[in-house]
Amino acid sequence: MLAVRDSRAVEDLPIGVPFPAAPARPAWYGPAKRALDVALSLAILTVTLPVTLAAVIGIVLVSGGNPFYRQDRVGLGGRRFRMFKLRTMVRGAHAMLPDLRAFNEADGPVFKMRDDPRLHPLGALLRRASIDELPNFLNVLLGDMAIVGPRPPLPEEVAHYDGHALRRLVVKPGVTCLWQISGRSHLSFDEWMALDNAYIDAWSPWYDVVIVARTIPAVLRGVGAH
Repeated sequence: MLAVRDSRAVEDLPIGVPFPAAPARPAWYGPAKRALDVALSLAILTVTLPVTLAAVIGIVLVSGGNPFYRQDRVGLGGRRFRMFKLRTMVRGAHAMLPDLRAFNEADGPVFKMRDDPRLHPLGALLRRASIDELPNFLNVLLGDMAIVGPRPPLPEEVAHYDGHALRRLVVKPGVTCLWQISGRSHLSFDEWMALDNAYIDAWSPWYDVVIVARTIPAVLRGVGAH
């Protein structure tokens, strides 16, 4: 859980904002978190394999092309990594974003939009059920992510962070977090950052177990997922 500033990612970090330090933790916390991450990721990937295969077939049928999506995200210490997801948007969706900026429903340096026209016919369902995020568990096995931690931001978002938001990079990004179980897109950017910082301050292996347990009903309800 140490803060590491990676020289390969300096260009993504805001200029003039000191990189914060992570809170001190008992030495065994890190290995315990990693062991839990690996064990749960292997189990989840195995159990959800039929769902993932069905989603892959569905994406190919309704949208064509590669059903998987890789995107640069910023992780621990500002290091970039490639995050894996199932594709929820039509091909060429990135080129459509500038024309949609005026419809952004989120504050802060993020883009959120209900009924996003870039979604393919299965996109909304995959997002609402968080099925599109199942490949994130591959990133957990690779060590780029944890099961619980702040959601990994885009490089262009990090460039606008202040010190409060930048603090979320002192831990590994996660598949789920307090934001995921507390309303997601219904929350303001400042509320989101406050939840991430609260997690960083209170983190323990037991706290991760509690958040994972609370994630299951939150995913089933699909509150704030768009």
